[in-house]
Amino acid sequence: MDWTHRLRLRNLQMLLTLAETGNMSQSAALLNTTQPGLSKWLKDLEDDIGLPLFERQARGLRPTAYGEALIEHARRIEAQLDTARDDLDAMREGGSGLVAIGTSGASSADTVPLAVLLLLQRMPRVQARVIENTMDRLMNQLAHSEIDIVVGRSAPELQDRNVRAEALYLEPLHFVARARHPVFSLDRVDWPDMQRYRWVVWPRGTPIRNALETALAEAGYPLPNDTVESNSTILNLTLLNNSDMIGLASHRTASRLQALGALRIVPLRLAGFGAISMYWRDDGANRAAVAAALECLRSAATRSTGDAIAGIVGEG
Repeated sequence: MDWTHRLRLRNLQMLLTLAETGNMSQSAALLNTTQPGLSKWLKDLEDDIGLPLFERQARGLRPTAYGEALIEHARRIEAQLDTARDDLDAMREGGSGLVAIGTSGASSADTVPLAVLLLLQRMPRVQARVIENTMDRLMNQLAHSEIDIVVGRSAPELQDRNVRAEALYLEPLHFVARARHPVFSLDRVDWPDMQRYRWVVWPRGTPIRNALETALAEAGYPLPNDTVESNSTILNLTLLNNSDMIGLASHRTASRLQALGALRIVPLRLAGFGAISMYWRDDGANRAAVAAALECLRSAATRSTGDAIAGIVGEG
């Protein structure tokens, strides 16, 4: 018989606990079992698979490459079961299911909230969870089935092979600052003017940071040494509103913040465009709430595209 047929949910918990603690006796205590019993189960599993899953070291257990691979699958299964539990709980309470959407700063002020409003109109009883983070962390959560959809700046380098992608729209980047920033008193804003102020930038390796560095290289200017690095939209907004720092935002986010009076767009064109995409896993898209959320994201992106294009033309 295939060894996978003998695995139970309890076994997955045992495997994940061993991976987390790296200690047989500690894991046995957490699992409310005996150390000899846990040790025998692990040995039997390794014999069944025909591969070593853990190295026995003086300081405890360390997963082998085979163990890491199996642990990764176990984590994904556990996340999918958690989602199934929450989805059914939402339906038991009269809802339409659950959808968890991850959003980066590029889409958190416009596309995603508009899509959530559309979703609630279509499915009033749906439970929506929105998680904001950097694209690298969100894509990792998506790969582990911890969230259903990710929306943000296109990042093919972060895409898992089991994840599908769809580009929603293109947009430029803008420098932004508080409404009464000294830069707005200038007749013309140029790069040296911007270099006089401290910048708030997204972390290295994030798509929006890469886009900024590409635009700077094209303009022939380096990233200033005097920067604050942050991946929090709220923190960035607070810093910019209470200082003369200069920030960076995608077109729709910048336009939304400007319309709210929170920030103003600095009249200095940054070269290039960034693509905003949504990502999802096929094994989650057959759930009604997830499928509806994907359609609402397409609608929200299309609905806002006219405003985005008008804004881009106006900047010319």
